[in-house]
Amino acid sequence: MRPESSWPSAWQQATAQALYDAAVWLVQPLLRRKLRRRGAAEPGYLHAVPERFGRYAAAPPRPQPGGQAPLVWIHAVSLGETRAAAILLGALRAQWPGMRLLLTNGTATGRAAGARLLQAGDAQVWQPWDTRGATRRFIARYRPDVAVLMETEIWPNLVRASHDAGVPLVLANARLSDKSMQGALRVRWLMRPAYARLQAALAQTEADAVRLRRAGAPVAGVFGNVKFDAAVDAGLVQLGQRWRAQGQRPVVMLASSREGEEAAFLDAVQALMQGAGPSQQPQWMIVPRHPQRFDAVAALVQERGLSLSRRSQWQHGPEPADVWLGDSLGEMTAYYALATAALLGGSFEPLGGQNMIEAAACGCPVVMGPHTFNFDEAAAQALRFDAARRVTSMEEGVQAALDLVANPALHEVMARASRIFARKYRGAAARMARAIAKHLQAQPPGPDGNTGPT
Repeated sequence: MRPESSWPSAWQQATAQALYDAAVWLVQPLLRRKLRRRGAAEPGYLHAVPERFGRYAAAPPRPQPGGQAPLVWIHAVSLGETRAAAILLGALRAQWPGMRLLLTNGTATGRAAGARLLQAGDAQVWQPWDTRGATRRFIARYRPDVAVLMETEIWPNLVRASHDAGVPLVLANARLSDKSMQGALRVRWLMRPAYARLQAALAQTEADAVRLRRAGAPVAGVFGNVKFDAAVDAGLVQLGQRWRAQGQRPVVMLASSREGEEAAFLDAVQALMQGAGPSQQPQWMIVPRHPQRFDAVAALVQERGLSLSRRSQWQHGPEPADVWLGDSLGEMTAYYALATAALLGGSFEPLGGQNMIEAAACGCPVVMGPHTFNFDEAAAQALRFDAARRVTSMEEGVQAALDLVANPALHEVMARASRIFARKYRGAAARMARAIAKHLQAQPPGPDGNTGPT
């Protein structure tokens, strides 16, 4: 047996848990300071701060008289996980039409997107900070019938409080990169018991399943990625196509960019601009991943002497400029419909890349950098379908995008392949909903007649 597979002793577990409990309790003042700092740029972080520490004003959702509707808790930390949760939630509501939703988030953008998923009888609060007290107060307050943690969200005390209260925990759309697995193995005295307290992990890929098992999770099987089930918003597609017609030039976009990537992109763009006139250039565009960086990226463009047009200031469509800045939320589908080619943010720095499925569903060919470890299987599948290209640097990426712009036949082949790729792997949401139902149905009826703990 490999050393990392060995089960930690009771003493090792207790020691690791005690050290962790002390650490998360001691850093609470730093968390409050961080929230105040983030709130200056994103006021959403200042909303209902006591919820972060297990203090709640809103009453928990209650079933209708005589109702059998389960309370399903879904935790989706940020915007990407919330979008995945929305797809899975549709399958869960189809299975349980009367279900009540308890939604928790960790970021302001995730919470704002999650608010649009709520129906009458649902509730939304912040994820509690992972102290023993806050997590226990959260579980005691809401007493969900089943918990669905999206993708990677394993917090030792949150998992422990749920497990101790008899709440079945399912890690849905589960993924675990090799880097994250190695981190979990380094602190296995703490993390292996946390993974083991799950009822099931519903892995995206076989590689994820292998890594999750090594971390200690009970893997129920390989279910695919729910993001393939996302429906493309036709209205946003039409908006993007209208922008493209108004702009009259092909658009090369750096999509969901992260810090450091915009500068490299602009370096490559400016090098090209020195050797060609404006009429020979495509329209350059940047869409930052995080809204708190919109102003910083705008300043970066202007510091280089480039003209800038921000989406937030468009009245009747795009305005002429060297660079367009996509500084809006909820319009990524429109941006992909606008773009002729997209460079995948997060993949040109060692950050693991971003989800490329939305681009494929819009028929937008993707150019990926060398770092896609967060989405290895999806990246490999996109390459096999000819829906994407892999490069080793930003400079190569910009040139690969220009090759697509200059070759309409190649672009059409990749656009068609992208749509086929996006359709090929659908069905994960329904499979996961059925798996989650099994764990809810395994719980005994409570005093109120609901299935599950009370």
